[in-house]
Amino acid sequence: MTATMTDAPPPAAPKADSGQARSGRSWGQILLIVAGALLLVAAVRVITGADQLTSAGQISAALGLAVPIGLAGLAGLWSERSGVVNIGLEGMMILGTFGAGWIGWQSSPWLGLLCGIGFGVLGGLVHAVATVTFGVDHIVSGVAVNLLAVGATQYLAKLFFADGDAAEAGGNPKQSPPADALPTIDVPGLSDGLQSIQKHHWFLVSDLAGILGGLVTNLSVVTVLAVVLFVATWWLLWRTPFGLRLRSCGENPVAAESLGVNVYRYKYAAVAVSGGLAGLGGAFLALVTSHIYQEGQTGGRGYIGLAAMIFGNWRPGGLAMGAGLFGFSDALQLRNGGETVHALLLLLVVLLVLLAAWKLYRKALVQGIVSAVTAALVLVWYLLTDEVPNEFVGATPYVVTLLVLSLSAQRLRMPKADGMRYRKGQGK
Repeated sequence: MTATMTDAPPPAAPKADSGQARSGRSWGQILLIVAGALLLVAAVRVITGADQLTSAGQISAALGLAVPIGLAGLAGLWSERSGVVNIGLEGMMILGTFGAGWIGWQSSPWLGLLCGIGFGVLGGLVHAVATVTFGVDHIVSGVAVNLLAVGATQYLAKLFFADGDAAEAGGNPKQSPPADALPTIDVPGLSDGLQSIQKHHWFLVSDLAGILGGLVTNLSVVTVLAVVLFVATWWLLWRTPFGLRLRSCGENPVAAESLGVNVYRYKYAAVAVSGGLAGLGGAFLALVTSHIYQEGQTGGRGYIGLAAMIFGNWRPGGLAMGAGLFGFSDALQLRNGGETVHALLLLLVVLLVLLAAWKLYRKALVQGIVSAVTAALVLVWYLLTDEVPNEFVGATPYVVTLLVLSLSAQRLRMPKADGMRYRKGQGK
């Protein structure tokens, strides 16, 4: 028997830096998007005279409103990357608001912060037991957690805040007595200098000064902690063996089990962390935003956090951008009312025109024509009015949520095993 020889060259070794190149392209795209958005907003500010669009106060308020949404979205990311859909984020945030308000009033806001996280973890473990151990449908379990959280906190508030020392300190069945404030951070000198540049209303330069000023003025320590958690989540889930195993549970738990991964353990850990992050978002509302627990305090931010996570394609960077967008729109309608929101109509026209051009270029005629017609209608609305009615102003964050999700739906890819029931040994 003789061996045949060929002149074909051996297969080339894979390039080691392909992942780095892909990451570089991704960061480049993000920077281009941010730069383009900044130019558009600056142009709209100059054209409409709505100087509050990029003021330091607007950015600071937007950051404060974005943090609980971002933490809720980060909570959903941890859970869904392990394969567990977490609709119960709203309930876990509610538990966090109560725990933080209760302990924060009785002792210190730092202990209240820890208690809010702990209450959220408790809600996450309830969801994990139902979905991971007993195989309950994830949506049903999440809705049940939301309902249980509302009922439990209403009962506990009546029990602890309605009479006695709590009532004398300002508590009642719907809110706790006030807690002490957590410390804030200012950058001496820099904040005043940026505010001075902002007042000149120069194109782009004053906009950058206002944005940077809002990011370094009256900054809560919990906001800094949230930024650290975003970076830590990216590093843990995408740069460590632990993160690879956890994400494999959300992509293909049977294959992960065959490689020795304890899928149940990783799912439990991810959902517990998810509950803790949602609880931290609730504690932010109770201790930073208002200094008290109030019934209905979350206002649907758990659901908006889920929308931000989906917009971000189940990744921390995109999630942060989504949370910032929702926080910005919410702050705009709370601080400035109909006149400034009216200026955003012009920005919406530009975005719709760009979308229409892109869809027509990609031969998606129906979507392109619909986008162009919508842009024309919004432009007519802008030209014929001076202010957006209050009914529409209050709905601004939710309209932005729907628009963003509808525009980004085509590029999304959720974890393959997200929401699927898993049983050990099911692949044998």
